[in-house]
Amino acid sequence: MKPEPSADLACHKARFRALVTQTTGIQMPENKQSMIEGRMRRRYTSIGLKSMDDYLVHLFEKDGLTEEMTHIVDLVSTNKTDFFREPAHFKWLMHKILPEHPAGQPFKLWSAAASSGQEAYTIAMLLSEYAGNVPDFKYGILGTDISPAILDEARAGVYPEEQLLDIPDALLDRYFVMGHNSKGLRCGRVEKTLRDRVRFAQMNLIHGNYPVDKELDVVFLRNVLIYFDSKTQSRVISEITDHLKVGGHLFVGHSESMVVSDSRLKQVSFAVFKKERAT
Repeated sequence: MKPEPSADLACHKARFRALVTQTTGIQMPENKQSMIEGRMRRRYTSIGLKSMDDYLVHLFEKDGLTEEMTHIVDLVSTNKTDFFREPAHFKWLMHKILPEHPAGQPFKLWSAAASSGQEAYTIAMLLSEYAGNVPDFKYGILGTDISPAILDEARAGVYPEEQLLDIPDALLDRYFVMGHNSKGLRCGRVEKTLRDRVRFAQMNLIHGNYPVDKELDVVFLRNVLIYFDSKTQSRVISEITDHLKVGGHLFVGHSESMVVSDSRLKQVSFAVFKKERAT
């Protein structure tokens, strides 16, 4: 029979879960302890520790928390994304939003949970294609995420070949340079001109006061709200809506429509909301 953890270790586990939620907004109830330990295993073994219990002692009894905090954030963040994920959203962007965009005005879009960059680069490809047909169309894309390590991957723009399967062949040929990584595996890199059109920055959505332009045309906030409690969901939605222009659109994940309750927003399609008024 597995021995019960000591009172100190039980306290450390609760403190760790609370720390993750306080820092990232991600809910970590006690029944997710095994998931937490699985995600942290690579980190604690890399610094010579044998168990999660040893790691907790290192954090809370041996002053290791400050040095480890960035690694903890990187590992507990989900970072699951794909190119052209939820494709109906991109069709709405191309066929409903862009044709109504005022000529001569820059189009400003924020990918607010950008992870390793697939969403932002999907959008960049589509906006680049649109710009090819509308010569005076100018655009800017900001991608943000809480994890500095995952943002380094996004900036590099290098993806294994199997992650590129959902990209139409014409776009793959135009916007990716194919090759092999250091392990000899085939991969593709977003070509430099497109990489330069996307700016990535580290940002924690639960902190508020986002250093992001106002009067944005579109915000993609997909598949991150589900990890927050209801109070945090409402606050994040409200603050992001503050950054949208009247007439701008918010995209959320398909499982997140029910948590969007800001009175300034009207649902116009599945998981797509339009800001109808300023206050």
